[in-house]
Amino acid sequence: MKEPAFKRAEPDARRQSLIEACARVLGRVGTAGASVRAIAQEAGVSPGLVNHYFDGVDALVAATYAHVDGMVTGALDAAVGEAGPDARDRLDAFVTASFAPGIADRQLLATWVAFWGLVTARPDIARQHDEQYAGFRERLEGLLAGCGVPASELRRAAIAVTALVDGLWLELCLSPGCFAVEEASGIARRFLDTIVPPRPA
Repeated sequence: MKEPAFKRAEPDARRQSLIEACARVLGRVGTAGASVRAIAQEAGVSPGLVNHYFDGVDALVAATYAHVDGMVTGALDAAVGEAGPDARDRLDAFVTASFAPGIADRQLLATWVAFWGLVTARPDIARQHDEQYAGFRERLEGLLAGCGVPASELRRAAIAVTALVDGLWLELCLSPGCFAVEEASGIARRFLDTIVPPRPA
């Protein structure tokens, strides 16, 4: 007799709950406090369950890094999808989605800082970092190309836009009272005007 579908899905749900618990612990106490015991306590399970699903805390942290990146990527892609067919609208949506409340968030920043702190210490995290940022720039290059930016300028344009977005995002997370989300979006759009050919009259 076949087991019910919810029984088969349960291990994935447990694994996901550990990843989410790890993200919360990293955001709260950083990598120094992200032990198997601390993550298990956050998830409300025994430490043995962490080791059952992951080959140690390093593997769990790597999986959490991929999960958080996937969440952000999903939010950016959803914003692009909601922007409609116009190439410039899609570019604007991708760039400004990083300033939305769910992304420009101190808790998320704290989690990213914990990951970034591992880049110089763990080659696997460094590879993940490089792959994730390369994916962001690749999607950005595609959107810029759709707006008419020449192929010879795409790489540098994507790097420049990424640096601007990261800087505005960081300030929104650290000092949300310094400027508004609308101001950050306006600054980003004006910068895009300098590298994207103007719309036809």
